[in-house]
Amino acid sequence: MGYNPRMDSKGIHFQNEQFTLIHDDVLTTRHVADNSVDLVVTSPPYNVDIQYNSHKDDVSYADYLEFSQKWMTRCFDWLKDDGRFCLNIPLDKNKGGQQSVGADLTTIAKQIGFHYHSTIVWNEGNISRRTAWGSWKSASAPYVIAPVELIVVLYKEKWKKTSGSKVSDVERDEFMDWTNGLWTFNGESKKRIGHPAPFPIELPRRCVKLFSYVDDLVLDPFCGSGTTLLAAVTNQRRGVGIDVDKNYCELARKRILGISHVKQS
Repeated sequence: MGYNPRMDSKGIHFQNEQFTLIHDDVLTTRHVADNSVDLVVTSPPYNVDIQYNSHKDDVSYADYLEFSQKWMTRCFDWLKDDGRFCLNIPLDKNKGGQQSVGADLTTIAKQIGFHYHSTIVWNEGNISRRTAWGSWKSASAPYVIAPVELIVVLYKEKWKKTSGSKVSDVERDEFMDWTNGLWTFNGESKKRIGHPAPFPIELPRRCVKLFSYVDDLVLDPFCGSGTTLLAAVTNQRRGVGIDVDKNYCELARKRILGISHVKQS
């Protein structure tokens, strides 16, 4: 199916052999088949009042955890039995009250049925953006804030991957470097990408090459500007992205089709 710029209703926004963009709600969409996905790589909304076009990012923490349980359950159903789930989330949350986000979402994922494999710590090296110190130079109420995020690695039924092409393209040095669970690279510019919360392509690129085979199906249920799909198609995987906002779907479409070896229809 080619691109139809007049397609305003929710559904398939764009589809070709390499990737599919779905303009729909992750909680209700019917455009992804159960047991069809090899790898999920996503960075869900953090609930820190980021100004998305079509998502309220400042709900109560209880509502945020309930939402997380619902969308992760959908991902669980979509994954194959040997499917993997790379969840990029904060270590903790300070805005609006301290919360152990990483621990809480990992616990919810395990309650859904995911098995825990490991946690990769992403060192953004971005301490300069810090503004809150609590009690300055006083023991009364200091804030302790780590400039890191997590990539929690989970799987559905079995860790050993038995489906797919069996073709790995990760290089020796990449494998040695990336299996060390401390990853250091910079974040992404909101202005350059045109999205309020993009992650750098290095993050999904590593997850895609380390945890999936060539030709596998990679899903991002909050695809935003399309970075996960871009990492998938430029590394010989197929991508599926879901976003509730039509403008972000269009941003992702243009961005991915801007790569020279991506098919235009």
